[in-house]
Amino acid sequence: MSSALKQIFLMVRVNLGSLPRRLWISLSMVLSVALVVAVLAGFLAMARGFEAALQGAGSTGIAVILGGGTNQETGSDVPAEAIRSLAAMTGEIGVVRNAAGGLALSREIVVPVDVVRASDGAEQTLSLRGMDLAGPGLRDRATLSQGRLFSPGAREIVVGGRIADEFSGFAVGDKVRLGTMDWTVTGHFTSGGSAFESEIWADLEAVQSAFDRQGQVQSLRVRLAGAGGLPVLQEHLSAFPGAPLTAVSEADLYAAESERTASLIRLFGWPLALLMAVGATAGALNTMMSSVSDRTVEISTLRLLGFGRLPAFAATWVEAVALSISGAALGILASRLAFNGWKASTMGANNTKMAFQLDVTTDVALTAGLLGLAIGIIGGALPALAATRLPLTSALRARE
Repeated sequence: MSSALKQIFLMVRVNLGSLPRRLWISLSMVLSVALVVAVLAGFLAMARGFEAALQGAGSTGIAVILGGGTNQETGSDVPAEAIRSLAAMTGEIGVVRNAAGGLALSREIVVPVDVVRASDGAEQTLSLRGMDLAGPGLRDRATLSQGRLFSPGAREIVVGGRIADEFSGFAVGDKVRLGTMDWTVTGHFTSGGSAFESEIWADLEAVQSAFDRQGQVQSLRVRLAGAGGLPVLQEHLSAFPGAPLTAVSEADLYAAESERTASLIRLFGWPLALLMAVGATAGALNTMMSSVSDRTVEISTLRLLGFGRLPAFAATWVEAVALSISGAALGILASRLAFNGWKASTMGANNTKMAFQLDVTTDVALTAGLLGLAIGIIGGALPALAATRLPLTSALRARE
C-alpha cells in the first residue's frame, strides 16, 4: 500500500474517531439529509404507485376502440352505426370471436357518481362503468371475490375491492343511492390492486337509462387475436365512414393516462426536494467547516509530521460523504416504514377518484439516496479544500 493511501486511511480514522466531540452538529446533518431523502422518496413512491395501479389494469391482449378522434374514454363517442358495422363484419379483423361466430365485445360508458364517505362525511366522485355482460371477462386480472355479477337490465352493481374497503354501505346486499336511483350491490371484485378496483360496474342499459344516456357508448372492448391483431383491427377501422375510430391496446391506454398524472406528481416533488437539498447542502457545509475548525490542531500537527494535502482533503470529504450516506440510509428506511403500502387517492381516469398504494421500490430508494449522497459530496468539497490550507503554525501555537 502506498504512503499516500496509508496517510488517507489514518486521517480518516482520526476524523471519524473525533465525531463524538461533534455529535449534535453531525447528527443535525444526518437528519437534514434524511428528511430530504424521505420527502423525495415519498413523492416518487406516490408516482410509482399510481403508475402501477393504472399499468396493472392494462392488458396487451385487449383493444379499446374509441371514437371522435380522442385517445381516452373521456370525450369519446362511438356511433351506433359504427358498432353495427363492426359487429356485421366477417372474416379476419384481428379480434377473437365468440362460439356463435360474433364479436366478443363490450360496449361501455363511464358516469361520474358522488358518494359520501362515512368516515369523515367527505363527498367523493367515483366511476360507475356500464358494460355488457362480456365486459368483466375482458378484464384479465379481475375476479369476483364475493357475490355474483349484475343481471342484464337490472339496477345492480359490482364494486371494486378498494371502494368496498374504504366506503361503508357497499356490502353485498346493500342498497346504494347513485344519482337519483337506488342500486343493489350484488358482488365485490378484485383486480390485483389495479385501477379497476376503484370502479363500480353495472349493466350498460341500466346505466344509460338511469343517467339519461340512452344510446351513448364511449368505448368498445375486444380481445385481440394474437400479437398482430391490433394493426389488422386498426386497418379495418380506418376504412369506416363518418367519425374516425381509434383502436389502442388497453396497456397503452392506461400507460398514457398514468404518465400524465405521475409526471404532475414528480413536477411537484422534485422542485420541493431540490429546494430542501440546497438547505441541506448549506447545513452540510456548515457542519464540515465546524469539523475542520474543531480539528485544526490535529490536521496541522499531522501536516507537520509529513502528511500531504491530499490526505487532509480526502479525510474531510470522506467524513462528509459518510454522514450523508448515513442520512440517506435513515431517510430510505423512514420512507419505507412511513410510505410503503400507504393508501392514497387522486383524480384518475375519467376525472374520478382512483385509489392506489405508495410503492417505495428499489429504483425510488436509489434515486432518493443518490440525492442524499450528492448533498455530502457537494457540501463537503469546500470544507475539505479548507482543510488543506490550514496554517501549519496552528500546531506550534497549540504547543506554546
